[in-house]
Amino acid sequence: MAQNSFNQYCRQEADTTALAQKLASSLSHLFQADQSTHLNISLEGDLGAGKTTFARHLIQALGFEGRVKSPTYTLCEPYPIQINSSNPSTATNITAHHFDLYRMRDPLEWQEAGFAEHFDEPGFCLVEWPEKAEGTLPAFDIEIHLIAGDDESARNISFKASSSQGIAVIEEMQTQ
Repeated sequence: MAQNSFNQYCRQEADTTALAQKLASSLSHLFQADQSTHLNISLEGDLGAGKTTFARHLIQALGFEGRVKSPTYTLCEPYPIQINSSNPSTATNITAHHFDLYRMRDPLEWQEAGFAEHFDEPGFCLVEWPEKAEGTLPAFDIEIHLIAGDDESARNISFKASSSQGIAVIEEMQTQ
């Protein structure tokens, strides 16, 4: 039976980092199997819940070596990523598009900015504050909900998959 969701409590940032690395490992396998794959992933939670921190850890765990910054003012930051395998000649090139829609006032702003094309490119779109573009975004393969804990670094992170690819990613994360 397919497992489409799971939940993990992270007591400290190192736990959050490890969880992002698990997701990165699972995504790497998916992209290595099919270089044309595209996933849409939402990052949901209150201000300060750790969405950008999780995004940074995920993008770096996939192999991006530069600075991963918050796209709060630019709306979108693209990150070219080369996913290496055991055979260096079979590296997979994808792009992670990290969106932060917090400052949007109208759901159509992201479309007017010309971002819709990124939702078809090989790689994935990681969208913070997707509710700001309610009804205008494509369906999400994976929804990640972050809830801040009592301690500054603690958070509860839940994953829910809505597509066969998303379910495959979640199931692999649970076996790692």
